[in-house]
Amino acid sequence: MSNKIRIISWNVAGMRACVKKGLYKFMSEDKADIYCLQEVKAKIEQIPEGAPGGYHFFLNDAEKAGYSGVGTYTKMEPRAVVVGDRDNDWDNEGRVLITKFDEFTLLNVYFPNGKRDKGRLQYKLDFYEHFLKYINDLRDRGEKVIFCGDVNTAHEEIDLKRPKENKKVSGFLDIEREVITKWEKQGWIDTFRYVHPDKVAYTWWDQITRARDRNVGWRIDYFFIDEKLKKSLKDSFILTEVFGSDHCPVGIEIEV
Repeated sequence: MSNKIRIISWNVAGMRACVKKGLYKFMSEDKADIYCLQEVKAKIEQIPEGAPGGYHFFLNDAEKAGYSGVGTYTKMEPRAVVVGDRDNDWDNEGRVLITKFDEFTLLNVYFPNGKRDKGRLQYKLDFYEHFLKYINDLRDRGEKVIFCGDVNTAHEEIDLKRPKENKKVSGFLDIEREVITKWEKQGWIDTFRYVHPDKVAYTWWDQITRARDRNVGWRIDYFFIDEKLKKSLKDSFILTEVFGSDHCPVGIEIEV
């Protein structure tokens, strides 16, 4: 008997602020099986009370207070949880949280931002390279891998409103976009583009310029799956009508 699993990923841009703006209300109405949150900016004792019941919660927080961090709520109890895996050269910025289930291995990831001055660009590229090796190794060991989160790069021109103006901006540099192309060539599927080849939809808008009001956005939040899971993918979507952050939630439904 097959079972459909709904997984949501959302960069909440500060969990405490997002809860005030309706995060827990959204979760209680959406009722996904798993929520992967990025940029939670909170230690465990700072996570607000009031989350919907029935979920296990895991957190990888950054050493630096009020910065980065990823958290996963899951109704399904994982058989293993890997917090950061610093033995495998992850940083101390709370960027990776891995939950392993019998059906699949899920990585909740907040990829680095290269910054406008490109001061973190090499760090971001090194992270990408290490990450690809890591997920390929998981796959080689027979794990069915799904990864999601804020990748901080728009892949193709369809994925942002103003591609020409942003050719030299980190987040749409050729060298960054080539990384995602490399992922795809190595068998990792961008689920939204696979399900919606021509659909224009964004996941992040600049708050300073009130870009969301004009829908001048970027698609930088993704779900990727191993191509072996392609037949299991039932839907991939972007919830642009959900507010609470400068990003909106993205999700998939997968049959296991």
